[in-house]
Amino acid sequence: MNEELNSDYWSGRYVEKNDGWDLGKISTPIKEYIDQLEDKSISILIPGCGFGYEGEYLFQQGFLNVHMLDFSINPLDDFQKRNPTFPFNQLHVADFFQFKGEFDLIIEQTLFCAINPLLRSNYALKVKDLLKPKGKLVGLFFNREFEVSPPFGGTKEEYLTYFSPHFSTIQMEECYNSIVPRAGGELFIKISK
Repeated sequence: MNEELNSDYWSGRYVEKNDGWDLGKISTPIKEYIDQLEDKSISILIPGCGFGYEGEYLFQQGFLNVHMLDFSINPLDDFQKRNPTFPFNQLHVADFFQFKGEFDLIIEQTLFCAINPLLRSNYALKVKDLLKPKGKLVGLFFNREFEVSPPFGGTKEEYLTYFSPHFSTIQMEECYNSIVPRAGGELFIKISK
């Protein structure tokens, strides 16, 4: 991997429709997790949100304090067109590592696998910084390697080295309800501050 994974790189992938990670809908494991949430007032961040199907679903379910963050404006523009009543001030074009705020829940769908693996320890620290006390990081990590990256894969054992020093409760289990092409290759994570 020689290219720099900056805003221009990701915007270019959207323009070229080189977005194979995009499912065109919310992923089943994250939908099923959201369906069990009862407190609709919680503050939620979706970093690396892409086209934002998770945020769209949350908003449709009555969660109004949802913040969408992406390095590229392209998918956020698309999201805004699909969801014209979504608050504009809750759409953020920014670098995750520079972003400020405090959230009860961070939903991880595709950011962790898109950043350079050398930044994974920084990711864990940034998540800790962005979460309120007792806040959670919930979502999906790949549980496999890829020949061509990004996305970047990895293993549970590797991921634990990044999060164990900073979080009190870490659950990473093989995902039982992945979509068929990803079956056996994802971990469902729930990490609590």
